[in-house]
Amino acid sequence: MTTKRIAWITDSTAFLTKELLDHPDVYVVPLTITFGEDFFEDGIDLSTDQLYDRIRTEKEVPKTSQPSAGRFAELFEKLKGDYDSAIAVHISGKLSGTLYSCLAGAELAAFSVRAVDSKCMSYTITTLIQKGIMLANNDMPAQKIAEILQFEADKSENYILLGSLEQFYKGGRMSGTQYLLGSILKIMPIIRINREGEFELFDKVRSEKRAIKRMLELLEESYSKHTIPQVQIMHGNVPDKANELAEEIKSHFPRLDLFIGEISSAIAAHAGEGTLAIIWHNEK
Repeated sequence: MTTKRIAWITDSTAFLTKELLDHPDVYVVPLTITFGEDFFEDGIDLSTDQLYDRIRTEKEVPKTSQPSAGRFAELFEKLKGDYDSAIAVHISGKLSGTLYSCLAGAELAAFSVRAVDSKCMSYTITTLIQKGIMLANNDMPAQKIAEILQFEADKSENYILLGSLEQFYKGGRMSGTQYLLGSILKIMPIIRINREGEFELFDKVRSEKRAIKRMLELLEESYSKHTIPQVQIMHGNVPDKANELAEEIKSHFPRLDLFIGEISSAIAAHAGEGTLAIIWHNEK
């Protein structure tokens, strides 16, 4: 009798390494990005370069929407013959309804899906899927893996310098007061996704240089208490700034492993071109 594998489901806010892109059991369901009456599937028919081009030339701020339950059900119907179950790791349930669409789709398809709320997005999802695959390779059952990954989700830290306060505000991710602080008083907010999976204004500084210094202080604080396998630097079309930040981190923490990657179009639609973020996972 052939043992059926666990399917791994995620959405297009996740950063997929080459290893995960090539993995036969990893499936991505894209979010939709809307410009007026034009609809695009993130990562399929709209690249980040095309997104930034449209934002520069059009006044309208793009919007994003979750995949439908039917889209998930369609995928699960195809997977039922090859898999016993799936583990779905998605963008925070407080930021998108994607997780709930996934569960509704699983119910429609009568397919067993264990859902994990990453309480974040981007590389945090990547880390959780990587850990889950490792556990699955050691023959751990899907239910137990999902429980562990949900616990692990609380160990992620992230700090974000937005590329566009206006996009973030018009996308409904920032209050009017916070927007005025940044736009009129030239305050640079450091944003994070907190333990509840919601965006919050973590700190306010006067310049990008001071913001970087503050983020390094936060990294140092975690580094003194935990083992940090890797720090991920995610950016919105500013590779030079990402590399500069990497050099800065290396000068303070020469033993730290660093990874540089781009945010997806679905994230860039809200955060904007020029966004810079650091993410890490605190181990014991």
